[in-house]
Amino acid sequence: MPVLTSLAGKRVVVSGGTTGIGRELIALLGEQGARVLTFGRHRPALDAALDYAGGDNGAVTGLIADAACRDDVEKVFAEADRQMGGVDILVCCAGIGAQPIFEMAPTDWHYVIETNLVGYLACAHAAIARMFDRSGGHLVFISSVSTQIKAEGESVYAASKAGVEAFAETLRKEVAERNIKVSVIQPGSVDTDMQECSEAEKREAVAREAMLHAEEVADAIVYVLTRSSRTDILNLRIEPRLQKTH
Repeated sequence: MPVLTSLAGKRVVVSGGTTGIGRELIALLGEQGARVLTFGRHRPALDAALDYAGGDNGAVTGLIADAACRDDVEKVFAEADRQMGGVDILVCCAGIGAQPIFEMAPTDWHYVIETNLVGYLACAHAAIARMFDRSGGHLVFISSVSTQIKAEGESVYAASKAGVEAFAETLRKEVAERNIKVSVIQPGSVDTDMQECSEAEKREAVAREAMLHAEEVADAIVYVLTRSSRTDILNLRIEPRLQKTH
């Protein structure tokens, strides 16, 4: 039987851990004994997420920062150094939705790209520098089945996630010899704040198995992180049974 990787004591940075998949993930990581630092843009959401994760025990902490801001990313990793002495795992969950590019102001679609793609690169750059100085690590990037489905209305969002996938799949070849794993999670439709439908509509979609609970995706991330040291799951696509494909 393979020897699985324990998350106990692992130092984890999670971007976008204040809502949706990230919120469920930081709670699961805390339960696994990991030390977690997360960040998001809004204080009420951060406080609620830390409370949900049982952050009062010190295993899960957080701060206000924007993944689209270079100075904020630097602040997050400086805090990771201060609190945890480094980073073993990075999970990039921060992401925002978009409309077709012709319905968005330039500043708005630029911000989507800065958050969903450039923010991932900035976090990866900071994490890799720390992993090079130690014994390796694991980078996990949350993408989307939008890159495959290419649904109408998702041009900007799909472009940002396609960039993440190209970056991750190439980066893996560049850092594998340094004992750094790289994984991409491609969720289908998930019950998160990013969905434009109402809460009632989301509950109905989950009930008929056309939408996933966010914790089901978080569980898949934990699965990827806990495989044996020789196993690197590069792409994991996880969908509800009745995922729309158009």
